[in-house]
Amino acid sequence: MTRILITGITGQDGSYLADRLLDEGAEVHGLVRDGDETARELEQRHPEIVFHEGDLAQPESAAQLVRALAPDEVYNLAGISSVAESWRRPVLTGLVTGVAVTALLDAASERPGVRFFQASSSEIFGSPTVSPQNESTPLCPTSPYGVTKAYAHQIAQLYRARGTFVSTAILYNHESPRRPETFVTRKITAAAARIAAGLQDTLELGDLSVERDWGWAPDYVDAILLATRHREPDDYVIATGRAHSIAQFVDAAFAAVGIDDASPYVVSSDELIRPSEISTMLGDASKAHDVLGWSPTVEFDELVRRMVHADVELLAAAEREH
Repeated sequence: MTRILITGITGQDGSYLADRLLDEGAEVHGLVRDGDETARELEQRHPEIVFHEGDLAQPESAAQLVRALAPDEVYNLAGISSVAESWRRPVLTGLVTGVAVTALLDAASERPGVRFFQASSSEIFGSPTVSPQNESTPLCPTSPYGVTKAYAHQIAQLYRARGTFVSTAILYNHESPRRPETFVTRKITAAAARIAAGLQDTLELGDLSVERDWGWAPDYVDAILLATRHREPDDYVIATGRAHSIAQFVDAAFAAVGIDDASPYVVSSDELIRPSEISTMLGDASKAHDVLGWSPTVEFDELVRRMVHADVELLAAAEREH
């Protein structure tokens, strides 16, 4: 039985990855923070997962877990994933999203045959001068989150050069109903559902012109597995190659609940515009397609529709409970 360790197992990607690995019959272990409520929810759905409490802000304790478990595969999906939060807590971001990666990699490198996956981010490119971006695009991050992810990406490459089996995926924005409402996409879909139900009046957003390359999270988890299990470790951009604006995301979300014109419900706030905002991100996943055989399967409008309908169902379930 393959033994797996997932950091960030309670997050969007980690939970989908756990679903997949358990279906394979793997022995799945997850690193979680003390008191993480989402861990309890995941445990109810998958009691076979073995949870280990720990804190990546104390990197050596996470490294000790890797040494004690001796896993066959390590998937590092944890970290402070909010750019805004990284500006508020830059030191913690550096520890959790950067330094801890080195500790995990160093511990994993001691075990012959271990495969390590590091989740990179399109934020490592910052405000790129070329579009779309691929694996050769220069790194030029513009936030503490991006800087820390760039460090983790490059330390993974260094360990690979020393012989550790380390693959990375430079993941562009990817969404699902498992996204928390702290992310703008889920904030939009949840608001559309509530506004349609008469439970909310307006949706407050920042710059609606910002464009992102949005994909379906389970597709990206497929890419993570393909990259980790390919015969050679490498770096891969994972993206759809199509960009849409936040305004387009809003329109698609409200259309999914039968509202043709979202403008009366949307309020713009300068306070929600983050510093050093990147206007457009667009990825070129040609290498992942050619080498791994990976392609996205869910189009933008369908992705948004699935998220909105999940939020509508959540409201209906809550209503039934009352």
